Amino acid sequence: MGLAKLDESEWLQPNPDVAARAEGFAAYPAGIQISPDGEVPGAELAKMLGLSGGLPEAATAHHEDMCLLTLRPGDEQYRLVGAAVAWPSDWTPADKLGLPLRALHAPIQGYEEQLASGVDHFMAKLKAGAIYGRCNWFIAATPERRWVAEPPEIAFAHVSPENAGETLFVRSERQTLRRLPETGAILFTIGIYVSPLAALSRGNQLRLSEAMQGLLDGEGDRRGAGQYADALIQFVKKRHRDIS
Repeated sequence: MGLAKLDESEWLQPNPDVAARAEGFAAYPAGIQISPDGEVPGAELAKMLGLSGGLPEAATAHHEDMCLLTLRPGDEQYRLVGAAVAWPSDWTPADKLGLPLRALHAPIQGYEEQLASGVDHFMAKLKAGAIYGRCNWFIAATPERRWVAEPPEIAFAHVSPENAGETLFVRSERQTLRRLPETGAILFTIGIYVSPLAALSRGNQLRLSEAMQGLLDGEGDRRGAGQYADALIQFVKKRHRDIS
């Protein structure tokens, strides 16, 4: 799962741009989805963060999108009971509300075979007060933080080795998991960060270029890597050949 334990001070981004968050939710009201099972955990979360409302207020007041998962009596998997997501990475909260973890992750190649059992075990054993985090990355053809992916052959049709630095965007989700102490619900936060390829450090550009082959051998089809990998690799090679 690639999780690292975090201190309280590392949990949420300090000094969030609350105006951008409000704009994000105003542009995408469907990003807020709460079932009856999510109301009480949402109120607990807001109170924990010093707020008086519920899940939507908590997410609007912070940089991170926030999702709540609970375990119903008789269930073996946690399921999504609340989402306040202004900037989703190509998913629709309304389509996911109420689904158990394995169904939530069904589009992810290899999840069932490689990760599902470990994730279920981690969620069951997670103690209140402990915070864990991880980061992932995607390549997108847009800097928009609310990302609705087009078919790769359309999205990346304009990308070339010459313009890849400005037309490819590295999108990262900083994710954390934390159990709420009173309800036992698990809070999943997603902090979105987007940067044009050219703005990354030399080291990160080289690491991305090296990662392309692994992506092509794994989730490449789902992520559309075949449409942009060569342009990214050639851009990085030329840029760092010119710098050397």
